[in-house]
Amino acid sequence: MDLALSEEQQMLKETARRFFEKECSKTLVRELLASDDGYSPAHWQSMAELGWLGLPFPERYGGADFRLVDLAVVLEEMGRALLPSPYCATVLLGGYPILEAGSEEQKSSLLPRVAQGELILTMALLETGAAYDPADISLTAKADADGYLLNGVKLFVPYAHIADTILTVVRTAPGEGPEGLSILLVDRATPGVRCTLLRPIDDSKLCEVAFENVRVPKANVLGEPGAAGPAIEKALARAAVAETLLVVGGCQLALELSVEHVKNRVQFGQAVGAFQAVQHHCANISTDIDGSRFLSYQAAWMLSEGLPAAKEVAMAKGWVSDASLRIMSRAHQVHGGVSFITEHDLTLFFKRINAAAVAYGGSNYHYRALAQALGM
Repeated sequence: MDLALSEEQQMLKETARRFFEKECSKTLVRELLASDDGYSPAHWQSMAELGWLGLPFPERYGGADFRLVDLAVVLEEMGRALLPSPYCATVLLGGYPILEAGSEEQKSSLLPRVAQGELILTMALLETGAAYDPADISLTAKADADGYLLNGVKLFVPYAHIADTILTVVRTAPGEGPEGLSILLVDRATPGVRCTLLRPIDDSKLCEVAFENVRVPKANVLGEPGAAGPAIEKALARAAVAETLLVVGGCQLALELSVEHVKNRVQFGQAVGAFQAVQHHCANISTDIDGSRFLSYQAAWMLSEGLPAAKEVAMAKGWVSDASLRIMSRAHQVHGGVSFITEHDLTLFFKRINAAAVAYGGSNYHYRALAQALGM
């Protein structure tokens, strides 16, 4: 893997950095997190105009035909800015499965609208056990002459309350694990769909989605019924890697804030950055960030190349989940008590990274997956 960014990737990164520094102040971030919608429609349209919503889609669907490793630079900058947005829900959890598993009619009708910023998507996967293992999916869609009937609940669905279409993972055929799973395209406005906002630590917009006698036409099955397992597993792998990239971006800014603070904070007649213990904290933060970035980009590259990446995805998510918590602990230590007040930016990162540590499986989940990938 070539670790250097291509000229195109570097331009994409610089454009994203300028955009977020201009348009996404931490004051605005706090306002968006406190709002019900949890995102800025103006930002959404700007990202559509910049082409970011269609980056991974072929040109015939209004996209740029970029790879996940190209999206990685934008995701890292989003994390650095702490941007509240349904980007990952729409592009990673929604767009990619449609691209991979959908019929030509579904792709042609949905993906151009995503690229243009006209359609917000999300995926409803988790249930009562909050486990990412497909074997734990129990919501069954009962087939009838007109389509499928849904009754049940999905949990922790990102941005479901504003999504136009919810990709709902259900069982439509007998099977174990990923066998027999289907993805139904459920219009949020369908009678019987009810979304309730939850209150996670970082104020991100996760929802409980209840289905009560919800009818879904057969035409709204994504691809072949009972054959969605591979698309679901790929979507979760991409989402896990995207989460690590967002975290890497946030940790990078935490390091920059910490270095700036210790260079300017004077105690005992000198900058606190002159003390060895403080220097070691910053050095350890930098080392953890570089390790996290390498593992994340490696996993993104392997997924982009279509290579088997179960081991790399597990390493990236497991390591970053633990490393990010170490990073934030050390960043708080070098800042001292001031960083724990609500108004300090580091508090925003602390909440975000604690939530990210368990999203798409925590470190224990991914270390088990890594052990399995090693044949244990």
